[in-house]
Amino acid sequence: MFHDMGLTPKHASADERFEVDGANAARDFLRIYGIAEQDIETVWTAIALHTTPGIPPHMHPVIALVTAGVEMDVLGIAFSEFTEAEREAVVRAHPRPGRFKEEIIQAFYDGFHRKPETTFGTVNADVLADKDPAFRPENFCRVIRASAWPG
Repeated sequence: MFHDMGLTPKHASADERFEVDGANAARDFLRIYGIAEQDIETVWTAIALHTTPGIPPHMHPVIALVTAGVEMDVLGIAFSEFTEAEREAVVRAHPRPGRFKEEIIQAFYDGFHRKPETTFGTVNADVLADKDPAFRPENFCRVIRASAWPG
């Protein structure tokens, strides 16, 4: 449940990716309850990487599962691998508003549009580009060319 807490004003920092803010909030919460540091590290990593495709499936099963859950919920990845009954059971337990797709995009935008630099190299830059026509994402090649290194 903490994976998107970094989108909320209470847990959002001024300069970290929202995923890191959410991971930090989860870490702080789990420490209050005396959870083992190794387990806290797994949770932190799962939340910090939940929007990073391609890496979590090769990590600890908890990390892979958090990403798979987010991918199914938000992106519909593996949608057809679940039966209609399974999907309906999830929606009964966790109802989706009728405009979920647009509302989640807006929630992402609201959560990090004030710190656009944190979206560099992430799918979050797509949200800013979609919602703000003036947004110009940082470009990886431009960063390399602007590096202080010669050549």
